[in-house]
Amino acid sequence: MLIVWLGCLTALAGDEAKPTEGLKPPEGAVVLFDGKDASRWNNAKVTPEGYLEVGATTKDKFGDCQLHLEFNIQPDPTGKKTAGNSGVYIQNRYEIQILNSAGGPPQKGGCGAIYQFKAPDTNQTKPPGEWQTYDITFRAPRWDADKKKTENARITVVHNGVKIHDNVEVPNKTGNGKPEGPEPGPLYLQNHGNKVFYRNVWLLPSDATK
Repeated sequence: MLIVWLGCLTALAGDEAKPTEGLKPPEGAVVLFDGKDASRWNNAKVTPEGYLEVGATTKDKFGDCQLHLEFNIQPDPTGKKTAGNSGVYIQNRYEIQILNSAGGPPQKGGCGAIYQFKAPDTNQTKPPGEWQTYDITFRAPRWDADKKKTENARITVVHNGVKIHDNVEVPNKTGNGKPEGPEPGPLYLQNHGNKVFYRNVWLLPSDATK
């Protein structure tokens, strides 16, 4: 199972973008949403087309993991350019921003950003209405027996097949994330009042990759 995932990431590391839309979960992965079953989520709302809406939080909590999800920013009916404000909160602490920032410069608040901490290396955002992918590798902070943090979290993000964050050290929670702690946390798809749909969401925990 690790070989399968690493094979995908090796392809993504090349000069040419390797899209991962429709990527199937490897053995050992936790399928969080397959278009039908939303039982692993709290506050889950599923569209008639089989897409998960914003505002859902996983019932399970996770530590180190590799996450794949696909999202679709819906056009704003008023024509607002910054439509689709949402975010993927890992452990409900660290946000990878989702926003309609197609065509703009990389920004700390733009799509693909580690929210308000680091802008993506390049802006790979597609226009609203198109499906996009995040492939995220997360290494949780390390803590000693006295619950003192000894190592910061680290995050790698591949957006639409292009690596935009490479093992970035993240010293604290981001945005409206929950305070850091040694305990694992859930995945949260932020509800910011905009329509964003999700599909093909799965997560490979660290114990399945050792």
